[in-house]
Order: sequence, then structure tokens, then C-alpha cells
Amino acid sequence: MAHTSHQSMRRVLRREIAGTIGLLADAHDFAAMRRYRSFAFDDHPTYLQQVESLLRTLAAQGNHTTVALFDPEEYAEFCADTGLEPDTPSSRTRFTAELAATGASLPYDGQPLAELVPELIDEAVRLATWEYATTLLAQIGDCASCGEDIGRAAFARAMQLLTRILDTAGPGERHLVCSVTAKPQALVAVLHADQDAEGATQLDESEALEFATVLALGIATRSPGGLVMRTTAPDTTDQVYGWHLRGEGLEPLTAGEVFDAYCTDIESGDLVSPESDVDYRTPPDLGDDLGQGSTATDGHTH
Repeated sequence: MAHTSHQSMRRVLRREIAGTIGLLADAHDFAAMRRYRSFAFDDHPTYLQQVESLLRTLAAQGNHTTVALFDPEEYAEFCADTGLEPDTPSSRTRFTAELAATGASLPYDGQPLAELVPELIDEAVRLATWEYATTLLAQIGDCASCGEDIGRAAFARAMQLLTRILDTAGPGERHLVCSVTAKPQALVAVLHADQDAEGATQLDESEALEFATVLALGIATRSPGGLVMRTTAPDTTDQVYGWHLRGEGLEPLTAGEVFDAYCTDIESGDLVSPESDVDYRTPPDLGDDLGQGSTATDGHTH
């Protein structure tokens, strides 16, 4: 009987996917969907088990499936905007197809759902951070003294800084974090880069765009912020260094400041034991035009 019930659940799930599964990752979102009579599930853990089982079945059949975070509030807004009846599987399928194009989603590669869900949530936070920073940049407007679009100029400056940072970094894998103080909370962007056999930098263009956008927001709004770089290469000690964001340039952190930043828990402020085989150091020279708190356009009345 239980086996028949599980097969029935999977059939219901199959009706609501179109190459993409809209996942209700937490119990609160799941509970919100239960107000729809056509939503056939009443137990979140069982629902997650059935989603995972369906994903495995589809993968075994050679189907490529994308998993997206399903937000009930966004779904209700989508139905209101499009005039769709929200209490139907077809409307949920339509919304899920939209998520695949515009929302946080990841391909299913056979990993357990317990691993996929945190990755999906990270993706959603990353996307929301980029959208928020982009919106704020666009709202700043033009410089009162010269008429230049402040957001566009700040983004160009951020790309300059990012390019120089990567060009001056040591060989190996690079892990770069940018944090900018903003309301209601700080914005954080992460960039991973590597070098190919010829020494050219390899990175994800979307990550680079998002990273530069957050950095540009810090530049355009003169907000407190900083960047920390960690390079990892075989048979060498990891190198960690960073900068304060100052005006439109970067001011090097001392080795002690980098050590303090890395060995302090961001949430609690408590000290964390330093890692072994890590060299906390001052950063390489970026040049007078980009480093040392350069303020090439400080004459703007932002």
C-alpha cells in the first residue's frame, strides 16, 4: 500500500515539472503551499524524499533536470500579474518554467538533496545580492558637477580594480571576497578564479559581473568595505591579503589586520583559531592609479 502511495506521489510530482523541479526547500514554504487544495502533499519530509526519488529516477533515465527554489509569495504575485488561477498544477508548472530562466536554479547531478539545498540557497542569496546592488547603482543617477552616470563610472572602476587584483595575484587558485556595508545588511560577493597552463586567468563571467557590481556599489556610495584574496597553489603556503575600500581606490590591509579579519567570527565577533600553513601578508602593489585610496573622481559631488 505504501509503495502504491509513493508511486502516486511521484506521478503528481511529474505533472508539475517541465525539465525543472520547483523545490519547496523549507517547512515554512511548504506549509504556505498547503492552502491550495490542488497541492497534494501534507508532509514536508515525505515530500522531500519523493522529490529526491523522482530526481534519481529521471537521472537514471538520462533526463537532465534543473532544480529551482520555489517561493510561495513570488508564486502568488506571478499568478496575480499573469491572471493565472494559482490553485492548479498547470499554473505551478508555468511558474517553475519561469524560475528556470530567471530564478535561482542548479542542475541535478546526482548529489543528495541535503547537499543540493544549501547550494540552491547560496545561489538564491547570490542572485538577490546582485539584483539589489544593481538596483541601487541604477538609482544613484548622474554626478551633479560633470553629468557622468555615477553607477556606470563606478562599475568601470570596479572592473579596473578587479582586473589589476587578478593580474598581480600569485599563481594558483584565487578566492576573492568583497564585502560592502549597506542597509539593511552588508552585501558580500565571492569570486573564484584559476590559471590555465599558459598562465591566463579563468573565471566565471557571471561571478565576475556580480562581484564587480557589489564593489561598484561600495565605490559609488563611498561605503565602508573591503576585499580579501586567498591564493592556493601546490607545494606552497596559502597567501592571504586584502584591502580597505577607500574612495575609488584600495588601501592595503596590514598583515595583522588580515590576520584579525580571518580569525574573527563574523556573526559572534569571537576569535577563531588561525589556520596552519597560511601566510597572512600585505598585498602586492596595484599601482598609484588604483591603490592607496586613489580618488580619481573625488571632485564629483555624489
